[in-house]
Parts: sequence; C-alpha cells; structure tokens
Amino acid sequence: MAANPTRTRVATALPLIAAFVLALYFAPAPLWIALAAGVTALAAWEWAKLTGLTALAGVSFGGLVATLGVGLSLAAPATVWPHAAALAFWLVSPWLMARGMRIAGAPAHLAIGLLVLTPALIALIELRAATAHGLLALVGLVAIADSAAYFAGRRYGRRKLAPSISPGKTLEGVFGAWLAVSVYGTALYLLGLSDRGAVALAMALAAAWLLLALSVLGDLWESVLKRRAGVKDSGNLLPGHGGVLDRVDSLTAVLPAAMLLWMGLQWMGWT
Repeated sequence: MAANPTRTRVATALPLIAAFVLALYFAPAPLWIALAAGVTALAAWEWAKLTGLTALAGVSFGGLVATLGVGLSLAAPATVWPHAAALAFWLVSPWLMARGMRIAGAPAHLAIGLLVLTPALIALIELRAATAHGLLALVGLVAIADSAAYFAGRRYGRRKLAPSISPGKTLEGVFGAWLAVSVYGTALYLLGLSDRGAVALAMALAAAWLLLALSVLGDLWESVLKRRAGVKDSGNLLPGHGGVLDRVDSLTAVLPAAMLLWMGLQWMGWT
C-alpha cells in the first residue's frame, strides 16, 4: 500500500519541530551555531547540486557558505549590509522570474546562493542570540504559511500562481496562507507580545504580510533552480518534504528581512 503523503510529511515534521525547539532554548551558543551552520551547509550543498556541480564541489560550496556566515556573524555582528543585499535581491527576483530570466552557468547561480544563504545563516545566529522567542515566532509564521498554502491549494486551488515556474502553486493557496498569517499575527498581538496599541498591531500585520510575500518568493526561486535542473526536489533527506533546501527555501528569503526589522525595532527603542 502506498504511503499517505500527508502522513509522511507530518511524521517527518514533528521530530524536526521538537528538535528545533529544544535546540533553540537549551543548546549552548556554540552548539546552536554549529547546528545552524550544518543545516545551512546541507542546503548549500543541495543548491550547488541543482546548478550541476559534482558532490565534492557541492561539499566545498556548503563549507564556504557556513564559514562565511559564521565568520561574519562573529567578526562583525549586527552588520546591515549582508541582509540589505539579500533583501535587495529578493525584491528584484519577481522581475527576474516574470521575464523568464535564464542565468547561464553555475558561477552565477552559486553567487546568488552565497548572497541568499550566507545572510540567512547570520540571521539564524544573531536572532537566536537576541530573541529566541522572536525567532520561534518567525519560524512559526513560515511554517503556518507553508502549511496553509499547501492545504488550501490542495482543497481550493484553481488558478496557478506561476505556472511556468511551479505549476503546483495556486493563488488560492497564497490567499489561504495570507489568512492564516493574519490570524497568527493577530493572535500574537492579543497574547500580549506588545503593549503599544493598534499601531503595533498594524505594524505587526504589515511585517507579517511582507515576510509572507518573501517566503513565497523564496519558494518560487528554488522552483526555478529545480526546473533548470529537471528535478522535483532538491534532495531526499527528509521524507515527504524532499531535501533540506526544500524545507528552508522560504526561510532563506525571510530571515534577512526579519533581521533588518529587528534592527529597526532596536533603533526605535522598541526592544
């Protein structure tokens, strides 16, 4: 009998969620940095494979991304430019994808990988040090958006979001994710994460919607890489989900923006 895909996804996701929460709140800083670097290195290895590199070259690329991310976070913490550069790429990525841009050769794709993955690793390290609760809320937002889009798309999906890039994604799925993220952001506000009134709620929802849009772009860009490589998933390490990059693609786009938002809140004196 064939395995139920939803059951397989859940069976894989639950231990991953438990491991993430345990590490987030109980791992010493060096262990957290090592875990974050390891996960990012795996994602970078899969990114490199999608560009056509050999396994050995992919390992080297993963090591480079991990080394750069950890090194920059330790040598120059709270630096704006890596996150600003990553956000700038994500803001122009719809223009690139809408025009069916084909980036020739592995070097360009690897350069984009460095631009995307290195700031994401820095943000994982620095956000955890600054606010573990905030990082958990952020990962929760991405997970809720992804799950809502998946189930809403399966149940109601009719109109394709980007048929030439990812035929499985629908506008109805994105709308389901928007509703879920809006409820999630409002619930966090009502639970007392802010006491600054309606302005804080409006800002929180605006930030949540921005991060949702970026999460969709992160997912779509990985789909561009997979279509270029002619594969369905970036790997097979996570049953029901594919590879590590398949699971963190949205986060790679969300984390740098979240880091900039956190820096902005610090500058305003709201943290």
